[in-house]
Amino acid sequence: MTYRINYAYTCHAGKVRSNNEDNFWCCGEILPSQNLGMQEVRGGERLRESFPVLIVFDGMGGESQGEMAAYLASQEFGKYYGQNKGKLRRQPENFLLEACRIMNQAVCSYSASNRINAMGTTMAMIVFARKSVYICNLGDSRIYQQSQGQIRQISSDHVLRSYMFGKAPLTQFLGVEESEMKLEPSVKALEYQEGDRYLLCSDGVTDMLSDKEIETAMASGESVGDTVQILMDQVLEKGARDNTTIILCEIQRENHPLRAWLRQNKKENEGDVL
Repeated sequence: MTYRINYAYTCHAGKVRSNNEDNFWCCGEILPSQNLGMQEVRGGERLRESFPVLIVFDGMGGESQGEMAAYLASQEFGKYYGQNKGKLRRQPENFLLEACRIMNQAVCSYSASNRINAMGTTMAMIVFARKSVYICNLGDSRIYQQSQGQIRQISSDHVLRSYMFGKAPLTQFLGVEESEMKLEPSVKALEYQEGDRYLLCSDGVTDMLSDKEIETAMASGESVGDTVQILMDQVLEKGARDNTTIILCEIQRENHPLRAWLRQNKKENEGDVL
């Protein structure tokens, strides 16, 4: 017996911003540094044994540097993942911490080389390792868990708590010079539970929708792809003032791993659009 991870994702520039500073890493797929998001919801499935990883990035910085930070982080993670999959199998927490350090270094190096003072990106990641599901985040992009009818935020918001006016500044993100502030990702391990869903999203969702509205959409009983579309439609209806990225995944028991492996490879070769 093994587990199958079904996932769906989309990214939209919104109705106000002229550029898109969000990006993602969905089992190897990312957006180019200059992009206007996607026109559709895409999806796929992976077996646990392939160690699938899903990540949301929300870039920040003027003059197009937010999208470059998000792109650099997603690109650098892909390189690291390809070279260190064995570490993910043996030492998943070390894999996560090292991945954050490598991504942070990539953003900081680009910033220093191009003399950019303010450049960075949030990061919210879920990793399906051999024994546990791991989540890791920096900043205010969130991760929600839906389990046995209950929906709760399981990521940590790295924001200045005492801030009184406007949007609170971030206390953690990729692009932090460690000589100035220690990079401290939040990492948690969770048990595999059939039917559990995990929502990863940038603040383009959480600034537009309340937790109750997110809970209602996730409790609709729709497929992961349809639920992603429902959430995006609601964000757009409310004005979509920011770039918006949504990833939703679901754990399912897989009793026929060989059949699932053949199906997965066929879909990878054909490409999936929901």
